[in-house]
Amino acid sequence: MSVKAVALGLSLFVGGCAAPPPVAAESSGSIAPSLAAACAGRDGWSDPAPPARIIGNLYYVGTCGITSLLVTSRQGHVLIDGGPPDAAPLIAANIRRLGFNPRDVRYLLNSHEHLDHAGGLAALKQLSGAKLVARAEARSVLESGKVDPRDPQAGAIPGMPGVAVDRVIADGETVRLGPIALTAHATPGHTDGGTSWSWRVCEAGRCSTVTFVDSLTPVSADGYRFTDHPERVAPFRATFDRVARLDCDILITPHPSASNLFPRLAGRAPLVDRGGCAAYAQAARKRLDDRLASEAAR
Repeated sequence: MSVKAVALGLSLFVGGCAAPPPVAAESSGSIAPSLAAACAGRDGWSDPAPPARIIGNLYYVGTCGITSLLVTSRQGHVLIDGGPPDAAPLIAANIRRLGFNPRDVRYLLNSHEHLDHAGGLAALKQLSGAKLVARAEARSVLESGKVDPRDPQAGAIPGMPGVAVDRVIADGETVRLGPIALTAHATPGHTDGGTSWSWRVCEAGRCSTVTFVDSLTPVSADGYRFTDHPERVAPFRATFDRVARLDCDILITPHPSASNLFPRLAGRAPLVDRGGCAAYAQAARKRLDDRLASEAAR
């Protein structure tokens, strides 16, 4: 599959410990359906979308085509993914619309080091003063803004504004902020630095594990053959196995459509599905197998 084809294609508790600040925007009951309606037929990386409360202290603040998540607490907030550069002001505006201050964001996290998910991090870091946390494998690309020449999409995707990484995190380590605790899971394949995140969110006495799983698609520049690069295929297969085993009540993905997020927020499908990560991994495994078979047939 080519890059061009994909581009076209509160009481609440956090970890059972503390209540987040009150929300000044619309209630989740009205705002989630408006998100689904606003993005109907629109999935551009920078198509503006209203914010939505997903559950507890977790909010969607991204665009119609790119997920950005805000995890809030009285001690400050965590923002996961920054979208492309021109989405950064949209994300900041959504944070404000929810009644929060972007300058209260203390940490920025990332799924993987591509323009559409990391391109807005530099601007959001400058605006918020937050510290960027990333795995070592993503650091050089994030800081230089240059696409890794070994990336299957090299030559087909542009670079992005570079942004300094303040803390390097290892697989299984946790980012903590007050009652928030997000664990990093190394899930390379789509990129070397691919990172998934999991944490507990509680609402009305019931707690769920939210798992933000990175993109698992074997996307490449035209002419690239994964069959010629077993060193790129092996991490994918290991990641599929790992994702399938993750504790996973609520699956969210960097592209909301990949986890059917908007219909789920609108109540048209279950938000909680403990089989979500396993199904996501299985679908990704099939895509890779189909890609390899297609290459072998040519």
